[in-house]
Amino acid sequence: MSPCLAEKPSGSQLKIRVTPKASADRLGPVHGDELKVAITTAAEKGKANAHAIKLLAKKLGVAKTSIEIVAGETDRHKTLLIVGLSPDEVRAKLEL
Repeated sequence: MSPCLAEKPSGSQLKIRVTPKASADRLGPVHGDELKVAITTAAEKGKANAHAIKLLAKKLGVAKTSIEIVAGETDRHKTLLIVGLSPDEVRAKLEL
């Protein structure tokens, strides 16, 4: 099991590290116990969070409302809850 993923009763928990104002949107690699997520949006007024969730939702094939920030709303280090997908499904879709 990837160190950034954990199983929860309603789905999967994913730890990410967001890098705002990157040159391009990218997912990966896993660094330590977090998946690196680079996004082009600046970190202001929740725009970076929304962009990171949109990027992950598209890659995972789920609705944006299926991804919730459970920790780290204002921090680079975030813990997400992905409802309806097992850790194995997340790992396969993100190619971890």
